Amino acid sequence: MDGIINILKPSGMTSHDVVSFIRKNLNIKKVGHTGTLDPNAAGVLPICIGKGTKLSQYIMQKQKKYRCEMIFGKSTDTLDSYGKVTDVKETENIEFEKIKSILDKFHGEIQQVPPAYSAIKIDGVRLYEKARKGQEIKEIPSRVVTIYNIEVIDYEFPRLMIDITCSSGTYVRSLVRDIAEDLGTVAYMSLLIRTKSGEFDIENSITLEEIGSFDLEKNLISISDLNLGMDDVVIKSTASVAYINGCEVSYKGLLTDINPYVNQKVRVFDDSGRFMGIGFIKNKDPENFLKSDTLFI
Repeated sequence: MDGIINILKPSGMTSHDVVSFIRKNLNIKKVGHTGTLDPNAAGVLPICIGKGTKLSQYIMQKQKKYRCEMIFGKSTDTLDSYGKVTDVKETENIEFEKIKSILDKFHGEIQQVPPAYSAIKIDGVRLYEKARKGQEIKEIPSRVVTIYNIEVIDYEFPRLMIDITCSSGTYVRSLVRDIAEDLGTVAYMSLLIRTKSGEFDIENSITLEEIGSFDLEKNLISISDLNLGMDDVVIKSTASVAYINGCEVSYKGLLTDINPYVNQKVRVFDDSGRFMGIGFIKNKDPENFLKSDTLFI
């Protein structure tokens, strides 16, 4: 059985906990998740089954959408409501227009420093392991993330609720910290729900309680049904063996014009409609070629 289950992860469980739950309750050995969701966060966590685990790397790279509540006036060591208070600032009501103006500054590519309590590795050790042991954490390097959209959902000081669409690797807790800093105050994240991960949204997710009555064969999302934001390329059956064996395939072995897809990943099907996997279109002047990135057969 191969495919994806769109799980609604509850708060209080790690992503690994969810994988273990699925593995045990559905009696399936090959199970994996598509990127860590903080234990204290809830929301969309696509779970890969069987050969679907090969899609994990592609789903991880897709945009994410979150609903976040932040509270002004206090900060914590974990940047959320579960940590120890590290700073308190007497903060007067912040004008809504000022908040909107600051949020606009966070659109596009930004430099972001991950939280000390995160799964980022430095010198081979995850930061949260050092933080929990009280070990000194050297300067955490910043990295580039992309914020595609920030929308205010509700504001009643000191609480601000926002929807965030962002790139993979974005830490919303860090975003909360940085927004507050630009507003001249401090804040912590009191709520986080992932509402979308790639093409998986919360409206179509299922809870762990529903897994007991889950008809796996009927409701599992097929790997060939996932668009992944990629175009489709059809390969001739006469070239499929060479493709499977790692050979590059030119236009002579294809039924699709691949010229528009140079340097892009594509979904590959043979001329009978069988899903073969994910390919990459590479250029070797004067021709373009299809090369396998991940095989599913």
